[in-house]
Amino acid sequence: MIPNVLSIAGSDPSGGAGIQADLKAMSANKTFAMAAITALTAQNTQGVTGIELVPPAFVKQQIATIFEDIRVDAVKIGMVATAHIAEAIADALEEHPDVPVVLDPVMVAKGGARLLSGDAVAALRSRLVSLATVITPNLPEAADLLGVSTAKSRAEMEEQATQLQSFGAKAVLLKGGHLEGDESPDLLMSDAGATWFEGARTKTSNTHGTGCTLSATLASHLANGADLTTAVAASKAFIAAAIAGADRLSVGHGHGPTHHFSELWSK
Repeated sequence: MIPNVLSIAGSDPSGGAGIQADLKAMSANKTFAMAAITALTAQNTQGVTGIELVPPAFVKQQIATIFEDIRVDAVKIGMVATAHIAEAIADALEEHPDVPVVLDPVMVAKGGARLLSGDAVAALRSRLVSLATVITPNLPEAADLLGVSTAKSRAEMEEQATQLQSFGAKAVLLKGGHLEGDESPDLLMSDAGATWFEGARTKTSNTHGTGCTLSATLASHLANGADLTTAVAASKAFIAAAIAGADRLSVGHGHGPTHHFSELWSK
């Protein structure tokens, strides 16, 4: 039986991030992909030029309608944009506590545009983090959630991941791609302790949507029954291959997308 995974996120018409990236990543990782849209954006590989929000009540209605008819095996949450939308998502998902939830706290687009309002950070922290099986912030997002400076070392990553877990998430996957150096280590902090996932950094500007892709992939592996450690390892391998294969694409003139189907399409 093929699992069903629901993405709750914003739309990226250029196809590299948001809902579009999630649908590709979920499909590539052997799940049936579904989507509830929180916002429409006008963006390309060079930046975001406009955002139109979906009314919170309609966001909740989209989610509720899916659950009324379809078995949902995992949920990924991406761009929530505002406090009211965060509250609507929390209200909808609190009725389904047994479904794994991957929360990617999308705050800033690759081009620098702010995608999460200030008051939404508090709502995300108070309502959505506690619903999450795992949250997947990068280092600037973790710092934003905690109100501290961005981690610059593995020791600081461990400290911040522990602080984030205290907000109520069952686990934290803190992505170390913003650290300096040739390595891109990620840290999984859970009740079992700290587990590091190592990886070499691929030198490319085509990294648009990497966070969306990783979190969607992680939700897919959880939906397929993998334990969290195995799911993280598989997801990191998938995003590494998608980044490594990104230069085979020719999309835009800025931060291009990753290649979600690099392992499926012939070279």
